[in-house]
Amino acid sequence: MATRRVIAYMAAMARPNAPDRFNEEKATYVVRGSGAEGDKPDLTRGAEVIRGVVRKLPVRPGVYRMLDARGDVLYVGKARALKNRVTNYTQVARLPQRLQRMVAQTRAMEIVTTTSEAEALLLEAQLIKRYRPPYNVLLRDDKSFPFILLRADHDFPRVQKHRGARRAKGRYYGPFASAGSVNRTLNALQKTFLLRSCTDSFFANRSRPCLLYQIRRCSAPCVGRIGKADYAELVSDAQDFLEGRSTAVQKRLGAAMTRAAEAMDYELAAVLRDRLKALTFIQGSQSVHADGLGDADVFALAAKGGQLCVAGFFIRGGQNWGHRSFFPAHVAGVPEAEVMASFLMQFYEGVPPPKLILVDREPDDCPLLAEALSETAGRKVEISVPQRGNRRRLLEQAVRNAGEELDRRLAESSTQAKLGRELAELFDLDEAPQRIEIYDNSHIQGTNALGAMVVAGPEGWIKGAYRKFNIKRAETQPGDDFAMMREVFQRRFARAIEEDPERTRGEWPDLVLIDGGRGQVSAVSTVFAELGIDDLPYVGVAKGPDRNAGRETFYLPDGREFTLPPNNAVLFYIQRLRDEAHRFAIGAHRQKRAKAMGSSPLDEVPGIGPARKKALLMHFGTARAVRGASLEDLQKAPGVSAGVAQAVYDFYHAGG
Repeated sequence: MATRRVIAYMAAMARPNAPDRFNEEKATYVVRGSGAEGDKPDLTRGAEVIRGVVRKLPVRPGVYRMLDARGDVLYVGKARALKNRVTNYTQVARLPQRLQRMVAQTRAMEIVTTTSEAEALLLEAQLIKRYRPPYNVLLRDDKSFPFILLRADHDFPRVQKHRGARRAKGRYYGPFASAGSVNRTLNALQKTFLLRSCTDSFFANRSRPCLLYQIRRCSAPCVGRIGKADYAELVSDAQDFLEGRSTAVQKRLGAAMTRAAEAMDYELAAVLRDRLKALTFIQGSQSVHADGLGDADVFALAAKGGQLCVAGFFIRGGQNWGHRSFFPAHVAGVPEAEVMASFLMQFYEGVPPPKLILVDREPDDCPLLAEALSETAGRKVEISVPQRGNRRRLLEQAVRNAGEELDRRLAESSTQAKLGRELAELFDLDEAPQRIEIYDNSHIQGTNALGAMVVAGPEGWIKGAYRKFNIKRAETQPGDDFAMMREVFQRRFARAIEEDPERTRGEWPDLVLIDGGRGQVSAVSTVFAELGIDDLPYVGVAKGPDRNAGRETFYLPDGREFTLPPNNAVLFYIQRLRDEAHRFAIGAHRQKRAKAMGSSPLDEVPGIGPARKKALLMHFGTARAVRGASLEDLQKAPGVSAGVAQAVYDFYHAGG
């Protein structure tokens, strides 16, 4: 079976652009060692497992995965010759400590063969991104980068910001370092080239120009203020600008402005003047010594205190499209050249590489890396360490940025670590909390009531863990804050006990902060007593007299209470935590209230959608009038069939 999979996969790999090129399922087979079952790290057993695998490996390119006793991926690596590369792991005395720990946990290996080492390198990056193994260098920020998309599926193409898969027909320009960089460039495009940014449906239903036309950000093709040929010329100019030919665009705008002035068409001349000014401004703001560089990315690495920072500049068409700093994980004991190689491969796994990549040090296997990226891009990609000229100056700027960002990160980390230690000391915790949950309620006189939970960790807010709880139990009286808190905590922790009783998922808090005083703390104590939770620290945080921040009182479950000096750093930190919970609760409450305001009694009638509800309300005026209408009157409403009228009448007249 394994042989057939390998043959099928190799056939697919022979076609470079095949859709299943890297479908490793067709070339993957698992080789388990002869070691006994067990999940305790054992260096001798792990080495024996790997020796058993080596005896069955081919001398050909491929990717290997180290698996632990549970089948989780420990490490992903590539090799020019699998047998030779994996054999190195059996010589445990020569391995660094990091790899010795990995070998000690290894209980099986998964092998994928490829046609070349470059393909193995590309597949390795894909698998690292998929499995995020603990012994690989990982690119922490795996968010998709924003692009500018100039659509090509309409007579009047739209320009827009784009993230995610590039499936729409058109030209993509990027990546941009941030949404802010994209927004600034889009703003310049609107000012300079007057391209539409509206959706096709909005475009199709306009009868008069929108506000963007009034403020000279759009040429209003939706209402015929510009023809197809003239709009196509604007699109062509925008393409030249995005591809680095802005000087030619500048000349054309200048010449057109001169002609308009000579023809005494001063209104047109003023429009062209404003467009020229916007173009000149964006050119000046994007200058970073990138003249003549074309398309290039610049990366520099800084290391200090066991942490690494990679600073990147993104240059397209000689224009600066922003910069971003990255902090790779799992870098302890890994050579910097290897970190740079892993970073580049993972970064370009989801981003199209430019023609030129400038780095401050040569990454491991640099020729192979360039070959793999060239294969991905479909053209030659050069990786270079510049020594002089503009390229060197640009690289030095990236080096400075990397060092400054790392210093800032270390300063912030040390401050946060100190806050964590002081927080643990203040509330008698065994160690600094890794997960803090903060709770707050929000309502207006008992209406649209809900509870909110926000979560914070050592590195900031964990917004994916935020939760809101609609207050819905009958026994919870409207406006009863204590009962609301009981319901929120009962639901939160009853579910936690059911789903994670062993507390192994990292979803149990190390500290709970409650926005409230003695009453809220008592309510939580009651819930924890019912659920049998007696080892979870929780504290009430109540504002002082007149709800003044800085005079908070802290309430402990045992009845103790205390305050902190107004200038205490821990107090400031707790205030930020409490304020975030308050912000989230208020925002969720407003959303719920706004939704409720748009509701109607007709929403409860089965089979009545938005269109028929609108038709009934337009005909009768109010929901009360609909309820009191006769069957004959309901049947006369436009857009309402006899069946719908009968359903509405039966809903409100159950007795016939």
